[in-house]
Amino acid sequence: MRRQRRYAFTGTDGLQAGLPSGTPGFTVAAPYSKVGWNASDTRELSFSDVRVPAENLLGELGRGYAQFLRILDEGRIAISALATGLAQGCVDESVKYAKERHAFGRPIGANQAIQFKIADMEMKAHTARLAWRDAASRLVSGEPFKKEAALAKLYSSTIAVDNARDATQIHGGYGFMNEYPVARMWRDSKILEIGEGTSEVQRMLIARELGLAG
Repeated sequence: MRRQRRYAFTGTDGLQAGLPSGTPGFTVAAPYSKVGWNASDTRELSFSDVRVPAENLLGELGRGYAQFLRILDEGRIAISALATGLAQGCVDESVKYAKERHAFGRPIGANQAIQFKIADMEMKAHTARLAWRDAASRLVSGEPFKKEAALAKLYSSTIAVDNARDATQIHGGYGFMNEYPVARMWRDSKILEIGEGTSEVQRMLIARELGLAG
């Protein structure tokens, strides 16, 4: 029986270090057309009766699933850092625009409604930074970090979407124009709530780590 597997994969170079291009049965499809993250090379990989040389083994034989779960935990910290950077970028661009954009004779940043919105955005970005750094510190020191990674990923991805939406609103019509960075941030933010486990999965993990799962 022919065994075939299909995966969506971002960044084929890392995989091909373990499975060289041209390996019989290994097929790389055309790039996906995505809403955002266009700098990330994402394609479908197909494996049909692929034989991998023993010297190309990555990790420990028989522990692939455990290694996969560990990689996911670590990846959640990375996604959290990415989300925090995006969230902070939204703050920085909003502050810059609020100082430059004038309406009714003064900068829109002089309006308390704009000030409060940006202050909340900064608070969220700062808290997200503390969360992923805490998870990363635990990882580096060899402490358990599964719950902290899930917390960081859940919170930072949520506030990245929030900040991207608020930054777009602050920019008004210009926020919908590709010439302004916040337009790209708005497109790129949503995947952060999906990659390395959706927000729903993070809540399941956190509940499980708290001993609530049945």
